[in-house]
Amino acid sequence: MQDGVIKFTCNWTKAEPFAPEIIAELNYWRQILYAKGLIGLDKQGIGYGNISIRYQQNQFIISGSGTGQHPELSNEHYTLVTNFNVHRNTVDAVGPIIASSESMTHAILYQCDSSINAVVHVHHRDLWRSLMYKVPTTDKKAEYGTPEMAKEMVRLYSKTELPK
Repeated sequence: MQDGVIKFTCNWTKAEPFAPEIIAELNYWRQILYAKGLIGLDKQGIGYGNISIRYQQNQFIISGSGTGQHPELSNEHYTLVTNFNVHRNTVDAVGPIIASSESMTHAILYQCDSSINAVVHVHHRDLWRSLMYKVPTTDKKAEYGTPEMAKEMVRLYSKTELPK
């Protein structure tokens, strides 16, 4: 599995950033996650972790691709995902930066449940090890940012206790 690359077609329209107040709370939580090492850059220089908030119905604002190395983000580092299609493996985004490689996973979760207002994807080896075989997990064959991962998220959300 190759990490750190976008595995879907991103139909990205470069546009002005959001006003800082729109992303202020999202950015606040992202900085906390970065400070705790839950979002960042690994030893190989690959970014990990991302964060998003629902913006309008099935649209959401997400941290951009390649932002893991930055301790603090500005409004230039967030973009709006306006649409996605799992079957076509596409994500549509508008903003100053291309959307995160995990955008499809975030999108499918927002579609699964209209009460989801934020998605936080972090990496923590000890937490992962402690939860292995205790909580539902995705199939090992499903790679991040792919239609297969999106389908796995739907499976977990609809057929397990994960939503609780």
